[in-house]
Formats: sequence, structure tokens, C-alpha cells
Amino acid sequence: MRDIRYLDDVTSLRFNQELCIGCGLCIAVCPQSVFELEDGKSHIVDKNACMECGACVNNCPTHAVEVHPGVG
Repeated sequence: MRDIRYLDDVTSLRFNQELCIGCGLCIAVCPQSVFELEDGKSHIVDKNACMECGACVNNCPTHAVEVHPGVG
């Protein structure tokens, strides 16, 4: 699904790396491969691929991810 693209720079996805504990759940549940693990923490590698499904938000135990589905 990574080749499905949306409008650039409109997603409401926000990520607070300071809250990230590196559990990798956002990576596991994201259907668009928006996140990757680096140096023990997740980070956004393709923000414009985000389709605002909210899977990352619903699975992040530290609330490091924020997205408002349907906004972008």
C-alpha cells in the first residue's frame, strides 16, 4: 500500500519523540510504513503517506502520536 499517496503536507500527524519508549507498536500497525525505528525510538520517515487511520494513536502506550482523522 505504500504507493498510495495523498495530498502532500496536509496530514494532521504529530509525533513527540521524547515520549517514545521504542515499543514499535506504531510501526507494527501502520499500513503505510510511516514510522521506522532508529536508535531505540520510532520516528516519522514518510509523513505524507499517512492516511490518518489512527491505528498508531490507538496503540501508542505513551500517547507520543497524535492524529485527527479526516482533517487532512
